[in-house]
Amino acid sequence: MKKPIFTGAGVAIITPFKNTGEVDYEVFKQIIDHQIAHGTDAIIIAGTTGESATMTLAEHAEVVDFGCSYVAGRVPLIAGAGSNDTAAAIELTREAHKSGADAVLSVTPYYNKTSQRGLIAHFNAIADCSDCPIILYNVPSRTGISFTAETYHALSKHPNINGTKEASGNFSLLAEAMQLCGDELNFWSGNDDQILPLMAMGGKGVISVLSNVAPAETHQLTQLCLEGKFEEARKLQLDYLPLMNALFCEVNPIPVKKAMEQLGWNVGALRLPLVEVTPEHAALIQSELTRMDCHI
Repeated sequence: MKKPIFTGAGVAIITPFKNTGEVDYEVFKQIIDHQIAHGTDAIIIAGTTGESATMTLAEHAEVVDFGCSYVAGRVPLIAGAGSNDTAAAIELTREAHKSGADAVLSVTPYYNKTSQRGLIAHFNAIADCSDCPIILYNVPSRTGISFTAETYHALSKHPNINGTKEASGNFSLLAEAMQLCGDELNFWSGNDDQILPLMAMGGKGVISVLSNVAPAETHQLTQLCLEGKFEEARKLQLDYLPLMNALFCEVNPIPVKKAMEQLGWNVGALRLPLVEVTPEHAALIQSELTRMDCHI
């Protein structure tokens, strides 16, 4: 049985930038403190929501090192460390482990993709490179490739592969993978709108975009599920569904950074190729934040 890196709500945290385009570490500290103060169970740094795709390897390592140092064990820190280049993913994983990350999040290879045999070879090579626990990340809408249940089962045998962030939305895949892997692979939802059903099947929580703007409520939703209070969790899931949808009205993290700006956070501009939301979508996001009484 593999103990999960965390249970509950982990925030896929945004990265704030200065007007010069550099990471704004002072604002970053404030955001991290706010998350922890409001019950967030884990910080996931330098992932998709953190715009890691536009960071150099050196900048990525610096952001992860900062996160590990500043979080300082208050909650688990999970570092984005995925790549479509196995050697680069190994380097990022080693650097994250050296910085003190509790685990890394490693996405399936994108663009060049690979076969299921290639996925097994890729992730086993990463898992062999250090003792740092690995959370796989399945998001075929972005990468064009998905794990099969059999591949999950094969990877679950590696002692350093702790679990997976599942954003495929494929509950047939989830059911089969959970049945095959048993307690040897932990599952977290990668979709805020599917927290309840995934946790009802035995998932350990969520790696969440919503938590950036509603950390206490996201934590509460996962705790209700962990306590088996699914009727209360259902109400919370459905109450927040329109806001969850608004946060994905354009490609992530465009809407959530606008939402944080509307709440008063100085998060700075997005990095190209991401651009500002349309005025219509900005109004939608603001309306849902107001409806749910979100605030700093």
